[in-house]
Amino acid sequence: MAILVALLIIVPLLELWVIIEIGTLIGAWPTIAILLACSVAGAMLVKRESRSAWLRFTGVINAGRVPAKETADGALIVIAGALLLTPGFLTDFCGLMLLLPPVRAAVRNFALARVAGGGLKGFAFSAAASTASKVKNSRQATSREYDFEGVVIETDPAKLDRPVGDQPTD
Repeated sequence: MAILVALLIIVPLLELWVIIEIGTLIGAWPTIAILLACSVAGAMLVKRESRSAWLRFTGVINAGRVPAKETADGALIVIAGALLLTPGFLTDFCGLMLLLPPVRAAVRNFALARVAGGGLKGFAFSAAASTASKVKNSRQATSREYDFEGVVIETDPAKLDRPVGDQPTD
């Protein structure tokens, strides 16, 4: 908590100092123009990266896998967008770095290792593992699965070989 408070005080002061220094070197209007250009370019990059992250996310969901990596990437892209829209050169630099896939992968791996190692007492992973095991156990207990529209899909191999019209009535 103390680190967060320190960051909320130190980062704006550093940003202000960098903006003043650059403003004295190149002038106020060019500094403002560069900050606006970084925000606009950053918004366009975030849109592009978020679209590709969404496509990867839906592909993993459609493949029936858990989208842990894709969810973390989406969250990091949202953070990058927030940093890019915040006026300042340091936050723009950090936001642009998070948009680069290798940097994003390194940050994601660091964060996931920290959480898995108990940095947040493993809460997110233990809750996700518990939910996943409950879903798996409930699927094993029944011979039916349901799609998103609520239609029953038979998973009994004996019933799958029959044509649709030959289903027995129970």
